[in-house]
Formats: sequence, C-alpha cells, structure tokens
Amino acid sequence: MSYARAIRIEFNHCDPAGIVFYPRYFEMTNSVCENFFREVVGYSYHAMMADGIGTPTARVETDFRAPSRLGDVLDWLLVVEKVGGSSVTFRLEARCGDEHRLTARLVLVWLTPEMRPGRWPDRIRAVFEAHLEERP
Repeated sequence: MSYARAIRIEFNHCDPAGIVFYPRYFEMTNSVCENFFREVVGYSYHAMMADGIGTPTARVETDFRAPSRLGDVLDWLLVVEKVGGSSVTFRLEARCGDEHRLTARLVLVWLTPEMRPGRWPDRIRAVFEAHLEERP
C-alpha cells in the first residue's frame, strides 16, 4: 500500500526563474508526511505536539530529476521502505503527468516526551507495516 497526495506548485514555491526553489521540495515532503500521519496513521502532528511527542527528520536524501514550474501539479507517492525500532524510512516520489520530478528518502525518528528516541507504538508500527513496500 502507498499514500498519495497532490500539491500544486504556487508562486511562493518558485525562484525568480519560475521553477521550484529546491528547499521548497523539503517543505512539500514534510507536508506529505504530516498528512500521512493525520489521515492514515490517525495521529496528527498537532496531537503529537500536544502530547510532547515528535517525529523529526533524521536524514534526507534527494534525487532531483527535472524542474517543476508554477502551476504544475505534483502527484506525490509515499511508501514505507523500512521500519526500525525507533525510525522509519519513507520513499517519496513526485511526478507531473508521466515525468518523474524527484525521489526523496526520509528517515523519521519517534521521540518520547523526554526528547529521546523511543520504540514506535504498536498501533503506529502496524500502520507502517501495512504500508511497507513489498520487495520481489
């Protein structure tokens, strides 16, 4: 299983040349992850913050394949590649039509209220495992 979300490229995403300024892609990947947690996991970032919990990004790796421009609609796909004890690796791909724009891998870590890595709660782990990419 995977999670999909569309994001339209707006003026605020672009540099003076009219293409997406690369740090804005990181905002988009965060948005896709945040909405995955809210819509699929059932635990919003808002609720996490109220509970003193966090899921900071520990690693980002990105391959930029083609530029995106104002007005483009990027179709984002999130899949779970790996579930660790306190971490999860997501692969996010963005496409516009048939054109592959970028692939990003993010490692998120579960932080306890003491701001230390902790084991993912069983109910969240179960959602990750349901979205784990099947390998041949």
